[in-house]
Amino acid sequence: MKHSGASTAQEVPLPVAETTTGPTTKFAAVPAYFRDVKFDPVPYWQKIGRWKDITEKQFLSYRWGTANDIQGKMKLHDFLKETLPEKLPQSDEYENIRTRDDFIKDVMDGIDRAPMSIRISPHIISSIDWANPLEDPLRRQFIPMMSTFQKDHPVLTLDPQHETEDSPVQGLVHRYNDKCLFLAASHCPLYCRFCTRSYAVGANTSTVTKSSLKPQLPRWEAMLQYIASNPVINDVVISGGDSYSLMPHHLRLLGDRLLAIPHIRRFRIATKGLCVSPSRTLDPEDDWTDELIALVKRGRECGKHIALHTHFNHPSEFSWVSREAAQKLFANGVIVRNQSVLLKGVNDSVETMGALIRELADNNIQPYYVYAGDLVRGVEDLRTPLSTILTLEEQLRGTIAGFMTPQFVVDLPGGGGKRLAASYKTYDRKTGKSTFVAPAIKGGETVYEYWDPLASLPAQ
Repeated sequence: MKHSGASTAQEVPLPVAETTTGPTTKFAAVPAYFRDVKFDPVPYWQKIGRWKDITEKQFLSYRWGTANDIQGKMKLHDFLKETLPEKLPQSDEYENIRTRDDFIKDVMDGIDRAPMSIRISPHIISSIDWANPLEDPLRRQFIPMMSTFQKDHPVLTLDPQHETEDSPVQGLVHRYNDKCLFLAASHCPLYCRFCTRSYAVGANTSTVTKSSLKPQLPRWEAMLQYIASNPVINDVVISGGDSYSLMPHHLRLLGDRLLAIPHIRRFRIATKGLCVSPSRTLDPEDDWTDELIALVKRGRECGKHIALHTHFNHPSEFSWVSREAAQKLFANGVIVRNQSVLLKGVNDSVETMGALIRELADNNIQPYYVYAGDLVRGVEDLRTPLSTILTLEEQLRGTIAGFMTPQFVVDLPGGGGKRLAASYKTYDRKTGKSTFVAPAIKGGETVYEYWDPLASLPAQ
């Protein structure tokens, strides 16, 4: 694979061409994704001791990546023991964490309490600053710590969006009139602490027994038959879990079946894979991306819209591998949109969220949604009050082109769907209660409530 580093970020003069008005100098436009060190093809994974001799070819192998992810409590324990320095930088937030062993114990206790199991991909592992893991925004997203746990809000439920109540067939959520959510599987290449689907996604934990949605053809068949028999549905989201967990031929099967249903006009394939395992897009021995590109082409030929929806939350999740993967999708006509979750200490500043939006835009990924954190168990330390997302939108709108400005939304607890955060009907900052209505979902009479985390409320 041929790469171009940061030194290529200059316009390159081409030979002088004679014209009727005299000689002119033409310039070759250098694509934006070549700009700065994030495209300099350094072997960033070699910072990890166990991978110091891993070649670029090995790292870009999806098979190698899945074989070397950090999955489960004990694998993480062993990784931390061999990777962390004996003494850690001091932090006011983590004043009792001073050594490697302090950190590891805190993490192990946190995993025992968390609703999500541990699985972290080599790309993300290599992108975390292990010299200062306490403050690292990626560590916060994927590795829990007992010392940061906060009491769950009293209104929290395991399935905050009531997806199971809106599922006429197991794994198919039909909430919006013309759209449905096709939960194809319950596995992911990486498990997020804040997952809204912690009732089903990942392995069982000490606190949650999962309602697993395995990728089984009989279950898919029932879901496809429901879609085919309901002409009102013209839009489908294939998700899970993560569509990356589908075998390439399963992706083709589901895509072709949906394309064959006359009233389906568009569908989206949801995966965090581009963020957490970008090497798969570049792996010549893996067919998933080739199937996606071919599926998009077949969709265009029959006038149907297919897009990839992904999930970046922080600029540090990008590397030169991410940028080259995004460019490959763009060059092959794949529309990519991003959905971020607003997380305290991760992306809740104007500077960080602004940098993320621009990074996405520069890589031809449309910043589509920024969600307020869902009211799920075990992650109150990551949620922000509604006022934070309102301030972010106020400060960021107008700083980048409108079509690259995301919608700042709340996915309403109780199944009210996505509403613009600024469309609240009431907001009491003392109690943290905000109210919304969703006329197009279940009528305008139902009032949906969103609640700020308890720690953000005034002392009284």
